[in-house]
Amino acid sequence: MRGDTLVIFARAPRLGAVKRRLAKGIGARAALRFYVGQLAAVLRATARDRRWRTVLAVTPDRAPARWPMAVPRVAQGRGDLGQRMLHAMRPHRRCVLVGSDIPGVAASDIAAAFRALGRADAVFGPARDGGYWLVGLGPRRPATPFAAVRWSTRHALADTEANFAGRRLARVRTLRDVDTAADLVALRKRNP
Repeated sequence: MRGDTLVIFARAPRLGAVKRRLAKGIGARAALRFYVGQLAAVLRATARDRRWRTVLAVTPDRAPARWPMAVPRVAQGRGDLGQRMLHAMRPHRRCVLVGSDIPGVAASDIAAAFRALGRADAVFGPARDGGYWLVGLGPRRPATPFAAVRWSTRHALADTEANFAGRRLARVRTLRDVDTAADLVALRKRNP
């Protein structure tokens, strides 16, 4: 498993540049605090695990920033979300990518995803809103796994899975991502 790579997708933590939809409901400072706290939690939960190598895929590519933990960084590059995800995952034979702002991500989730890649060509962690918080790719992957995806909609997971026709897919547990103030309220009701 040591050849496995976990990519954590992150935006440089800067006021007004992160969690913009959430900021509309709670303010830019509160959204930044939430984002930095979640990024730190995901890194603490996963980055030091010896079962995989962890890298932080960052945007903007060369932005100086205070990162919560020293982890090797790579640039996300240009393009839409799917193009940047593929850019970060392409160099790795077996790779799992997660967002930096998903409450509840644990090392056991990453381990489950890599186990699933032992029997499947791709693995997804569905989000309650129709998107996904985790994607893992094995060596048998389509050339354009993220083409024609309607990002930030309830169709994102279905659109992506359609790109894997004829390949074996697996899923890990469903989590809630926090994109809006309503998502944050729902999360706090579940975990006061």
